[in-house]
Parts: sequence; structure tokens; C-alpha cells
Amino acid sequence: MESNKNSSRGRQEGGKSRPQKDTKRSTSQRGSGKSSSSRDAKKATFKRVANKPTFKRDARKSTPLNRQNVKKEYKKINPDKKSDDSLGIRLNKYIANSGVCSRREADTYIEHGSVEVNGKLVTEMGYKVQPDDIVRFDGTSISPEEKRYILLNKPKNYITTMDDDRGRKTVMELIANASKERIYPVGRLDRNTTGLLLFTNDGDLAKKLTHPKHNVRKLYHASLDRKLELNDLEKLRGEVIIEGKKVFIDAISYVNNEPKTEVGIEIHSGRNRIVRKIFEHVGYKVNKLDRVIFAELTKKNLPRGRYRELTKLEVTNLQMMK
Repeated sequence: MESNKNSSRGRQEGGKSRPQKDTKRSTSQRGSGKSSSSRDAKKATFKRVANKPTFKRDARKSTPLNRQNVKKEYKKINPDKKSDDSLGIRLNKYIANSGVCSRREADTYIEHGSVEVNGKLVTEMGYKVQPDDIVRFDGTSISPEEKRYILLNKPKNYITTMDDDRGRKTVMELIANASKERIYPVGRLDRNTTGLLLFTNDGDLAKKLTHPKHNVRKLYHASLDRKLELNDLEKLRGEVIIEGKKVFIDAISYVNNEPKTEVGIEIHSGRNRIVRKIFEHVGYKVNKLDRVIFAELTKKNLPRGRYRELTKLEVTNLQMMK
């Protein structure tokens, strides 16, 4: 019995020892397999790193847009939403559209307390005027008007002003029936100067056409009291000093097929009587002065003392001037 037990125990121990050896072998095999797969993984990683570009990608390009991003970048248009103008118009624009002045000038008037809305003083630049508001400028009620553009071929003996307390004839008499809206002259021509004079209630355009930085073209035909000598003509090319200030003469020449008393001169200065003063500078008197071009507008088919409305194309060209 004891020998049977011992032999049985020996078989059990022997049986146990063998599985232990097998276990070691299998463990060793698993370890070697793991080492092999680890080496393969390292190789694959090395390949990925080696092939990876050295520069850094733009995160904005590499990040795909999700729905949330799309909503942030693209605002959905609501057709039922009212435009800014339907909710009100800025006060300075309202004043400019009324023909009073330009928007920039309107800002100054607003700041200095010249404007009331519904009986209350308004000095806020961004104030929005509603359709039923009553706006007063210096105590006078104003409202936006349709923009009008009238070109006059001014005759002699009319002064460029809205009215004259001395009873002299004004250019406003010549265009009295041209527009139901109140329009104003753009710049001025002195009493004895003839030619093109523009009228409008577009304050922004008027400001643009009279500001020196826009270099608006003005071409005059001057008739002098005597022949202009060539050396005096050369003196007037380029810059001259008039009353201590520089005046640039864009072009000057004799009028073709006319006596040497007839001279064409092109400038962009808007100073009062500046063409007459230019010729006085070299000892000549201007007997007649006619403005034949203003901002690319001409006298073609426009007799002296008559006026016409600008075409839509002419208005667009003026507005697009830099």
C-alpha cells in the first residue's frame, strides 16, 4: 500500500514537474514572440517618424470643420431681418441726404449742438433717426431729398451766391426752375467769369469736388490784354508763388489757330480769382475768362445761360473719382 502510494505520489510529482518545464518553455516562447512584435512595432514607428514631414501643419487646415465651427464661420441669413436703414438712418447721413452739408461737416454741427430731433438736442454721433422723427437743423425742419445734379453754362455779370443783399444778379436766378429740391453751387466762379458751374444737393459729392486732395480738373480759356510772350509762358509751367502760397499749373499753352492772346490753362486749385492772379503775376490782365471743363464735364451742346441735368453715367463717374 505504501509503495503504491509512493509511486502514485511520484507520478503526481513527476506529472507536476513536466508541466512546469512546459510552462517555462511556453513563457520563453511568448517572451520571444513579444520581443519580435516589439521590434516590428519599433520599425513601423521609425518608418512613420522618418517619413513624417519636418514642418508643422497649419492647425486650421488640418482640423476638420465640425458643425459648430461651420456655424461660427458662416452666419445664416435671415430674410425676415430688417436692414439697418429700415431700423433707422445715422443722423449725419440724414443731414447730408437733406442737402445741408457733407457727412463730415454734419458731425461738426451735431457736436456743436445745431441739431434737434423731436424737439430735443442731439449730440450723439451714432444716433439713428427713425422714419417718424422730426429733425431740425438750426431751427429749420429738414428731410432727405432726391439727389439732383444740374450743370450750368454761366454767363457774365452773375455772382455765385445763394442770395445777395446788394441786389446783384445771382446764379440761383438762372436755375430757379431746374429743381424743386434746394441745390447749391459746387465751388464758385467770380462775377465776370463764364462757363461751367455745377449745382447739387449731394453734400458728400460737393465736398469731394472742392477738396484740393482730389485734384479735380479745371480747364480755362483766358483772353489776355496782350500777346503772351513765350518766355512768360515758360515761367508759368509748373509751380508759381501767388500771395505767398504755391499754385501748381497742370498745363498751359496757346489756343490752336488763335492769336497769342488766347491761352488755355489747366489747374486744380479752387482759390478765389486764382487764374486772374496767375497771369497778373507775370504782368498780364485777363479780359475774358471761361471755364470750359470741370471734373471732365464739358460745355458741349450747352449754350451760355442754359443748364441741363447730368446723366446717370456722369454722376457715377463723378462719384467714382479718387
